[in-house]
Amino acid sequence: MGEEKKGFFKRLVSGLTKTRDNIVSGMDSIFNGFSSIDDDFYEEIEEILVMGDIGINTTNAIIEHLKEQVKEQHIKDPSSCKELLIDSIKKQMQVEETAYEFEHRKSVVLVIGVNGVGKTTSVGKLAGKLKDQGKRVILAAADTFRAAAGEQLTQWANRAGVEIIGGQDGADPASVVYDAVAAAKARNADVLLCDTAGRLHNKKNLMEELRKIYRILEREYPEAYLETLVVLDGTTGQNAMQQARQFKEVADVTGIILTKLDGTAKGGIAVAIESELDIPVKYIGVGESIDDLQKFNSDEFVNALFNVKE
Repeated sequence: MGEEKKGFFKRLVSGLTKTRDNIVSGMDSIFNGFSSIDDDFYEEIEEILVMGDIGINTTNAIIEHLKEQVKEQHIKDPSSCKELLIDSIKKQMQVEETAYEFEHRKSVVLVIGVNGVGKTTSVGKLAGKLKDQGKRVILAAADTFRAAAGEQLTQWANRAGVEIIGGQDGADPASVVYDAVAAAKARNADVLLCDTAGRLHNKKNLMEELRKIYRILEREYPEAYLETLVVLDGTTGQNAMQQARQFKEVADVTGIILTKLDGTAKGGIAVAIESELDIPVKYIGVGESIDDLQKFNSDEFVNALFNVKE
């Protein structure tokens, strides 16, 4: 684990403190408080997982898996279930290597999300990460709906040393994307990263806008691999889940960026989104600096959640 990674893991462990207090302290009292593995034991675990925002369906899957393991391995002692439970949660969250296909191809990454979830910041951080990998990145400021978005993105572009297209308030997002595609082709960019608006309270407009953007990409840049990431605020728990569902209806969502996991008691939502919507969480953010956005690693996440030493 490199220094940057270590620092991030530390921040993740401390960022998940509230979730851990919520879930894990309760777990330990169950593992130590029960003398035998019975229905009550499973029910208590179930309740804690649901309270931790892991979601009903996911919790059921985790408990089923746990029961199978207990049976197969003839386990009698509740305290031996902790390891199994941790593994069972990890199993629900594995992200395939192919999840980052866009990094290895000429690609367009559309990033959508409602106001206030840290979308523009995430786009900026992602630009910096890709640039650090030696990629040629062009940013498209296609969130022309929110006055400050273009300005904010320009600051990130300067910080990351990448080129930015657009950024005028009120411009047509699709035309910004059109210009950005032309620039990406002219400069032979590896990744075109588009910051787009996400107004869920007016889904019809959002759908129209995204459709227009998708059409331009299909027509002007068919050779590019298309990735659509939705940014969600981890502190909002089930509400984030609801947003993910709605975005899934209007766009071909291929992954999630989950922000603000520092200081939320609802970190379990990462597990829920993954298994209930079948959309992988690809990046998580635990703070403000550029290193605070990292690829999601289910082992690390669950270890941090249960404070298992790496």
